[in-house]
Amino acid sequence: MTSPVGLHRVVEPAGVLPQAAWRVDNRPEIGPNEVRIRVERLNLDAASYRQLREKHAGDGDAVRAEVLGIVEQRGKMHNPVTGSGGMLIGVVEAVGVRSPLGLTPGDRVATLVSLTLTPLRITDGLKAWDGGSEQVPAEGHAILFARSIVAKLPEDLPAELALAVLDVCGAPALTSRVVQAGDTVAVLGGAGKSGSLALAAARRAGARRTVGIVPSTHEADRLSRAGLADAVAIADARDPVSLAEAVTRALGKPADVTVVCVDVPGCEHGAILATDDGGTVIFFSMATSFAAAALGAEGLAADVTMLVGNGYVPGHAEFALGLLRAEPAVRSLFEQRLRAD
Repeated sequence: MTSPVGLHRVVEPAGVLPQAAWRVDNRPEIGPNEVRIRVERLNLDAASYRQLREKHAGDGDAVRAEVLGIVEQRGKMHNPVTGSGGMLIGVVEAVGVRSPLGLTPGDRVATLVSLTLTPLRITDGLKAWDGGSEQVPAEGHAILFARSIVAKLPEDLPAELALAVLDVCGAPALTSRVVQAGDTVAVLGGAGKSGSLALAAARRAGARRTVGIVPSTHEADRLSRAGLADAVAIADARDPVSLAEAVTRALGKPADVTVVCVDVPGCEHGAILATDDGGTVIFFSMATSFAAAALGAEGLAADVTMLVGNGYVPGHAEFALGLLRAEPAVRSLFEQRLRAD
């Protein structure tokens, strides 16, 4: 019996969903409602890649070895420290007779579900990856379930660019849903992938004024040239008071909506303090401690709504790709980051 959510692939512990499992079954044989993908490239999420890079002091060989070890041990790319993984692109190899995903062999696709729940086997030792970037050329296979989410890769965009956008496509879609006309919006990590898309989405949703918060002069210059935010401010998102002051100076008041798109821990209290009473904080960082966020809001007597960006909003892939096509500044920022990698 093949479960639509992949319960039959859980090896240990029994009774949990694949994302919560310590190990999943990554055998290539598929059930009637599964799909097997021939892997071309992984995209490690920013928090996971940063943790691995910092742990190994930038030693690419050591990073590569640890990624291989995680996948070998767990049957999936599920960083045990950050609890996060990423996503992948590849080509459909085989489709079960009862798969509802609408795929056929030969389709080139991007998975829109986390690698933390995707059975994965690497067969090439990641020999084409130097460990120096989030995007990982790879050979192997991955398994999708009946409840998995997948998008066919667009033909008008390079695969690496589409992968980078689809990796964070939940952020702009949820930002667009939450931001109302006339809102003030602060995006922490505004020059990054999810941050730049969130700024573009906020402006399109009718935000009255936006500020992009970045950690360095280099990032500030990059975001200022892009023109995606009405204001750009340099602040350490881990310093609550300095962050709140920077947001208030830029917007004239605390933000109605604060979007957290950074890949470092410790930004919860600053995001809450930078948000006006009755406002909303959207946490899109896998480095977020939701206990710290909840307890911090209580301790600050902050009347804010806090949302977990779970990466899925109906139509999120099409929305993000549409922003990339319509906003040259967004595309330029993505292409600069890909070149830097």
